[in-house]
Amino acid sequence: MYKVLMVCLGNICRSPLAQGILEKKSKENNLKIHVDSAGTSGWHVGSKPDQRSIDVAEKFNIDISKQRARKFITYDFKEYDKIYVMDTSNYKELLRLCSNEKECYKIALILDDKNQKNLSVPDPYYGQEDGFIKIYNLLDIACQNIVNKLQNNE
Repeated sequence: MYKVLMVCLGNICRSPLAQGILEKKSKENNLKIHVDSAGTSGWHVGSKPDQRSIDVAEKFNIDISKQRARKFITYDFKEYDKIYVMDTSNYKELLRLCSNEKECYKIALILDDKNQKNLSVPDPYYGQEDGFIKIYNLLDIACQNIVNKLQNNE
């Protein structure tokens, strides 16, 4: 089974949404993918996702309310086939934690797509609900791109 880890700063806004979206899309496309999420910080360990993320996901029939925040650990490099980060800060932090090239190669910006002008998913934490809808839409496209790549064995 292919294993994907979504990573953001606190693991309560962006990465839980990305996890929920990719889980839904993988089921819809009959792909055997295990998806999890983590944060580069430990500020929210054990907390459920931000209520605004839960609410936005619910609008699209995705339940992320049972997820709980956890901190990224170096063992995740061994456990996961691909690690998608939400922004360049997360990317640099994980690169710093790599112990070899193989681990570093697993890390990618989730918006690393020719059609994206900005490679970072904005952190909506200090904003309003419209910021959560905006990141949902970005992540929905990004997760569809991941599904397409997996279906095409890229």
